[in-house]
Amino acid sequence: MKKVILSYLLGLFAIIGANAQADSELVQIGVKGGVNFATVTGDGFESPDSRTSFNAGFVAEIPFSERFSIQPEVLYSGQGFDVKRFDQDNFLDNDENVEYQLDYIQIPILAKIYLVKGLNVQAGPQIGFKINEEIDYQPNDDAGDFDLDETEDIDISLAAGVEYKFDGGFFIQGRYNYGFTELIKDYDVHNSVFQVGVGFMF
Repeated sequence: MKKVILSYLLGLFAIIGANAQADSELVQIGVKGGVNFATVTGDGFESPDSRTSFNAGFVAEIPFSERFSIQPEVLYSGQGFDVKRFDQDNFLDNDENVEYQLDYIQIPILAKIYLVKGLNVQAGPQIGFKINEEIDYQPNDDAGDFDLDETEDIDISLAAGVEYKFDGGFFIQGRYNYGFTELIKDYDVHNSVFQVGVGFMF
């Protein structure tokens, strides 16, 4: 699995690098980060509470015209969901949630269309490589982690959102990701993530 991830990343950066060398005035590379509101969804059950985590990584923009670009990214993305802890002693909800943590390296390849100057919509496929899966009974402490390996290692999803890019390179964006992969085989359970964030293109 590590070799697959490394090969994918090397290929992606080779494409970006080749374009940057061919036309460095057009290609931009930057960084981004933001907040995730993640849960899982599917037919036949109620979605659990969302887990609040973060995303961070690198982004590139390869223009093909004044209004159309391709935007590849490589991101860490904290996903999963929260479950209310139940106190068996007094039958009351505990103040602290239990987190089911599903963390990924996500690689979206997005088509980016500018509606007017600065304002654009973007959508495209995304492949996620699972790097961590655990239940955390004490999310606000270093203790309480219980490692698992119940879900699929690779998650194929669709990412779509809107962004505003300022003249200086700073941008703000909102995005929704929906996973097409069944997280557990033969069960209709899929990742569902809202993201808001900021970034800067150099």
